[in-house]
Amino acid sequence: MSLDTASLLADEARYCSFGDTVHYVNPPKIFTRCDGSYMFDAADTPYLDLQMWYSAVNFGYRNQRLEDAMRRQLDTLPQIASQYLHPSKIELARFIAQDAEKKWGHAGRVHFNVGGAQAIEDSLKVVRNASQGKSLMFAFEGGYHGRTLGASSITSSYRYRRRFGHFGDRAQFIPFPYPFRRPKGMTAEEYSDSIVREFERKFENEYHAIWDPKTSQCEYAAFYVEPIQGTGGYVVPPANFFTGLKRVLDEHGILLVVDEIQMGFWRTGTLWSVENFGVKPDVLVFAKALTNGLNPLSGLWAREELINPTVFPPGSTHSTFAANPLGTAVGLEVMKMTHEIDFGRQVREAGAYFLDGLRDLQKRHREIGDVDGLGLALRAEICTEDGFTPNKALLDKMVDIGLAGELSYQGEKRGLVLDVGGYYKNVITFAPSLMISRAETDEAMALLDQLLTRAKQV
Repeated sequence: MSLDTASLLADEARYCSFGDTVHYVNPPKIFTRCDGSYMFDAADTPYLDLQMWYSAVNFGYRNQRLEDAMRRQLDTLPQIASQYLHPSKIELARFIAQDAEKKWGHAGRVHFNVGGAQAIEDSLKVVRNASQGKSLMFAFEGGYHGRTLGASSITSSYRYRRRFGHFGDRAQFIPFPYPFRRPKGMTAEEYSDSIVREFERKFENEYHAIWDPKTSQCEYAAFYVEPIQGTGGYVVPPANFFTGLKRVLDEHGILLVVDEIQMGFWRTGTLWSVENFGVKPDVLVFAKALTNGLNPLSGLWAREELINPTVFPPGSTHSTFAANPLGTAVGLEVMKMTHEIDFGRQVREAGAYFLDGLRDLQKRHREIGDVDGLGLALRAEICTEDGFTPNKALLDKMVDIGLAGELSYQGEKRGLVLDVGGYYKNVITFAPSLMISRAETDEAMALLDQLLTRAKQV
């Protein structure tokens, strides 16, 4: 450890709040530069990044086209108060709204903010306003929507709420279909159907405590969903699940709010991951990869009747930096860049190649209990040798070894950046650059093989 690194870590330990981060290894890693699919430490060792800032940098570190778009904006209108208009805000909103109307047949509007949790907060206001103040929501077990107070109330983990008092508006959490850990004797589709049926039972009579059959009113305003669970472990539900769920929601006047914060912007091979499941959202929330990590910008799209100026007037929410010109300029360039070619096909083909590599790795390591994915949102569940029992300890070792930067590839030192997720914290959630090359994927498989072999020996 160099003197500078030691000094920086000492200052971090003394002056930085630990409440805004998580240290996955000890000592924490300090990186000094990045490029493409790699980050580099002070010794200039390359670390192949297979999580890309929690899927915020979908288009690769230092993407030249997107950086150029930011520089152009920096040279013209880098700053403006959010009560004033500028071209890229309007153009980006139009792009997203027109795309949504083409896909789902609903006119709608786009509302901007600065972070994913803040956009979730805005969506809660839209929903509560549209439902005459109903404050209760449905959400999924394993779901994650952020750590502000409102977002924590619809995030299933109690640990995010425990220190902050009672949450009277806490969501009612419904099981999410988890194919790898489904009940024995059921196909994944049967398991999915059983969850929908059990949810539908809540509306059979008034004594299930959510439905008034005399007035046909539900106490709950909306169901918040991640089409593919992010922090929950990149769990991909059976294809039939959301069509069944949406049928129940529509029958009872409950809005479907889709959280695309982690899976949006082509991660699954479509602009929005919900497009893979044949349902139309009422509200859609986005963030992260909209600006490829260059600027904090988020937002939501909602159907016209939920967000038009009559029902959701000026000042309903506000953020000083919402729709800032640097962010909207990059976001607009992201949309243009990915619509000029069949970008979804590129992602799906790269994802299929990556998934094939994981399946080959699974054949050589019994500890990989499950691999699955959609596009370049992929998972590998790390287990004991029985291929099913969660093995968090082994994955923790893998993360430590990967960040130590002592792996090797083609005679050179390498590190490997992994993200841990899942209900049992035993799932590698892969979110590589959507620009990842076949050669980089081959390197990833070689490093994962080396990593698993070493971790099992420790």
